[in-house]
Amino acid sequence: MRDPKTDATEPLLRSNLLTRRFGGLTAVNGVTLGFHVGEVHAVIGTNGAGKSTLINMLSGEMPATSGSIHFDGHDITDWPQPQRARAGLGRSYQRTTIFPEFSVLENCRLCAQAALPRAWAVWESAQHCEASLATAREALERAGLSDDAQRSAGTLSHGGKRQLEIAMCLATKPRVLLLDEPLAGMGAEETERMLALLGALKQSHAVLLVEHDMDAVFRIADRITVMVNGEVIASDAPAAIRANRDVQTAYLGEGH
Repeated sequence: MRDPKTDATEPLLRSNLLTRRFGGLTAVNGVTLGFHVGEVHAVIGTNGAGKSTLINMLSGEMPATSGSIHFDGHDITDWPQPQRARAGLGRSYQRTTIFPEFSVLENCRLCAQAALPRAWAVWESAQHCEASLATAREALERAGLSDDAQRSAGTLSHGGKRQLEIAMCLATKPRVLLLDEPLAGMGAEETERMLALLGALKQSHAVLLVEHDMDAVFRIADRITVMVNGEVIASDAPAAIRANRDVQTAYLGEGH
């Protein structure tokens, strides 16, 4: 078997015929995809296409009805969400999930602490755990928020809060980033900062990006998968997706 740690052709995370049904409704139907370190893999589609349900299954927040998920050569289909997170799957959400009353640094430190619990260190204040603080500061630096470390998280701009969410994710030391609409509501300048961040992060992570900003998707994605009614209708390089007539008809429109 190929080793995903050393073989760039083997996806770090992959799904095989992944399906989720809610009664008589099939939200995701037989999705087989691979996510590689060094790539931003965008998943696009209209509302209700199954994108967030796919992320929820990959992250372990929702069980699959059928199919399988493999991470780093291991079958993780039945792993609970905390186990997947500790193994290296990190995610962000459509809605902001920060602690607004805490400092930017404290938000990241809490995530680092959750990933590296030290229950035996009963004599040590969690707020002064050097390992967690070092990891938090590193995550803030990577996300471009070092200068804002002592600010209250609630005072950040919308784009800054989205950057903080990714920093919090990075503080858990993930190898895969599952990002659900990180560009939502951003202005042009904030979008540019986020795209630069994603371009840097893909060098050491496999990145799944769910996003509705098509201009941004076609600029940053190395591969684009298009979902319609829970199924994949195309998965290819951006140029091929742009030229795909089925995609144009179902989603992009004739102007793309």
